[in-house]
Amino acid sequence: MNSIDDKAIALRGAVWMTVGGENLGGHGRIDLLAGIHATGSITQAAKAMKMSYKAAWDAIDGMNNLAGEPLVERLTGGKGGGGTRLTPRGQQLVYNFRLIESEHRRFIDQLSQQADGVTNDYFLIRRMTMKTSARNQFLGTVAAVQRGAVNDEIDLNIVGGQKLVATVTHESAEGLGLRVGAEAFALIKASSVIIVTEMQGARFSARNQLAGTVSRLQTGAVNTEVVIDLPGGGAIAAIITNESATTLGLAVGTAATAIFKASSVIVGTPA
Repeated sequence: MNSIDDKAIALRGAVWMTVGGENLGGHGRIDLLAGIHATGSITQAAKAMKMSYKAAWDAIDGMNNLAGEPLVERLTGGKGGGGTRLTPRGQQLVYNFRLIESEHRRFIDQLSQQADGVTNDYFLIRRMTMKTSARNQFLGTVAAVQRGAVNDEIDLNIVGGQKLVATVTHESAEGLGLRVGAEAFALIKASSVIIVTEMQGARFSARNQLAGTVSRLQTGAVNTEVVIDLPGGGAIAAIITNESATTLGLAVGTAATAIFKASSVIVGTPA
């Protein structure tokens, strides 16, 4: 339903070490230390990292300062004329970083296996936080688009296999990218919904007719809010007069149908 849904989702991450908010190092600096340990030469380690000799020593000086003790030390004299090596503390840092990095990678891999579900929930949460004055909100998929000279007719498949029909201007349909398979949501004000309890043999000009069972009635001074549970877990609310609620004999468990015009449906698409 989202364009991202048909692509493989994977998570990536990297470990960084800080001391007092200052960057001690990550994978690159640890590789530099490991290279020094393996070769005994900062020149060779820097070359393998595609770093300049000066940049390598600047990084090492920074790490030494932040660690509060030397991680790398110079060697003087000897047959090779000296070199560099890791101190025991430097060796311990490389070893521990590799352990942490391995655990971090395993953690990220576990999250990545659930990435599709995480992504879907992320989009769901975004939709749930949308604020609108319309009482009824349905998420669906565009099933058909009937183009017109001025208005387009949009069919939306919603929860429980139900279908909604909306009419929007051709310009709005193009601007919203309403095409078959696109994700869209429908908004219907409760005051635009008509409740019918005797549907057999009756005909209505309203294109949208959602049948279900009354699940809640909230009676006010003048009006009653009627909530109808729909097959598949959805629900739709209507505001009708108290007199109409009494005349229709509405009660919890009553079979009822919510009717509303296609022109009463506001269509939107996720940002």
